[in-house]
Amino acid sequence: MQLDKVVNYHKALADPTRIKILILLAEGELNGQILAGKLSVTPATITHHAAKLREASLINERRDKNTIYFSLNHYFIKNSASATENLIYRNDKGGLTSMEDEHKRIKESVIKNFFTNEGKLKNIPVQLKKKLIVLELMVSKLEMGRQYSEKEINEFIKTFHSDFATIRREFIMHQFMYRENQIYELNPQEMWAKTNQ
Repeated sequence: MQLDKVVNYHKALADPTRIKILILLAEGELNGQILAGKLSVTPATITHHAAKLREASLINERRDKNTIYFSLNHYFIKNSASATENLIYRNDKGGLTSMEDEHKRIKESVIKNFFTNEGKLKNIPVQLKKKLIVLELMVSKLEMGRQYSEKEINEFIKTFHSDFATIRREFIMHQFMYRENQIYELNPQEMWAKTNQ
């Protein structure tokens, strides 16, 4: 499993435009329009590359009204570089296993902190890593392959939290679900945005 993460990390880096995006984001948070202007590419190109970087957990996204801002996931970039080094030079299986253990601990902590004993979501996490853990737990209660109406999805989300519109958008934005003609369906798990930590 850790080998897959190292490979995905390097695949995401294997593109000049994506490297340039990361270099620009090292200076601070930027939105897609600014990145497109600085790199002389279309906003759609930035969206495409940002999706690849986000899937590999190299960047974080923050939405402010209709604008999405991108920032580096410093911890993951540094951690993945170290994991690659350990894998190549020492075949440090213990270190890689400890990363998995750490992820499990973080996941359990997030679930404990953000959900009540009755399974209600106290509030929507702001930090992307925590938000993805919360969203993944919620969508895991849905049936793979089943089609849901918007009303059904709203009612499902309301069993966790009252702000169904925001959570519904987050399901789509982080590729847990897709929507077509007001019908919602789970994406394959491989497409879900990953915390990878």
